[in-house]
Amino acid sequence: MSEEKFRQQLYDSFANRAHLYYLIFDEMRAELGEARAAEIMKRAIYKRGRQKGKKYAPFAPGDFEGLKEAFVGGIPDNGAMFSPEVLRCDAEGLDIKFKRCPLKEAWLESGLAEDEVAKICAIAATVDNGTFESAGFEFSADTFEPGGDGCCYLHIRPGK
Repeated sequence: MSEEKFRQQLYDSFANRAHLYYLIFDEMRAELGEARAAEIMKRAIYKRGRQKGKKYAPFAPGDFEGLKEAFVGGIPDNGAMFSPEVLRCDAEGLDIKFKRCPLKEAWLESGLAEDEVAKICAIAATVDNGTFESAGFEFSADTFEPGGDGCCYLHIRPGK
């Protein structure tokens, strides 16, 4: 298989994940209401993050250089898939701004309005909460907002 074909399949799999997230959310929202649907989706996605977080636990509570290398270094397509920009990496924390997101791009390309994309981005981003909190860090994120550029802006701080 060529590298380009493999790359396309990788991006297509992320787009598929994006579409599944939205379709599941939309069906749940119709049955349970938006708030309840978002709550359930966030719980499930957070749990997946907790599963992923184990590999970052050796860097807690404050090896941000090691965490940066492990996390940013593991982004698919040599980082191009999310185009991370490390804005801070010191003893006090790690801040990463993603300039791209294949999930957000798939939602926008499918015709979802930016306010819908912002809702589902906030839901999908809870994977990072689960990942970094379970690894032993304090974590917060700013997710996509209509009219905004890029996507998630992660803020990782020393764990307690």
